[in-house]
Amino acid sequence: MKGEERRKQLLKILSSSTGPVSGGTLSQELHVSRQIIVQDISLLRANGSTIFSTNKGYLLQEEKKYSRVFKVYHTDDQVEEELSAIVDAGGQIRDVFVYHKVYGVLKADMGIKSRRDIRAYMEEISTGKSSLLKNVTSGYHYHTIDAESEEILDAIQEELRQRGFLAKLQDYEPVDFWGGQD
Repeated sequence: MKGEERRKQLLKILSSSTGPVSGGTLSQELHVSRQIIVQDISLLRANGSTIFSTNKGYLLQEEKKYSRVFKVYHTDDQVEEELSAIVDAGGQIRDVFVYHKVYGVLKADMGIKSRRDIRAYMEEISTGKSSLLKNVTSGYHYHTIDAESEEILDAIQEELRQRGFLAKLQDYEPVDFWGGQD
């Protein structure tokens, strides 16, 4: 197993654990020495993972994220306003998707976290080589929004409502688009 793959496995083990995992246990599971585990932990920390060392082993602190799906409607000219309202309120736009009566759910990842990301997205769309996904369903579409708290999601919902972007779910639309999965 290569280093990068091993570190992914290490993170997976730590994230699925309910308590600290000892270096010895990690080295046995990953078939490497404890020194390699120590080095891997250092590399993971350097790359932004919050891993604590305790007297009983390693603990991974994962940031709690909240997410909500919003159904929205707006014109092509209002795309930047919609996206800016979301990121300005503290949200991250994970994806855009539509629910088509014939084709079902059509989805595209966005990963928009800042106005800089919005500008890059708008530049890409403005080339005219592609159309906005919302246009497949006459402007109606959905975004999965991630935030650090339910309060931020509530503020985003209120901002979208005030701007007239929130849309009502129709009877034919499924409430749980992913069948319990993201």
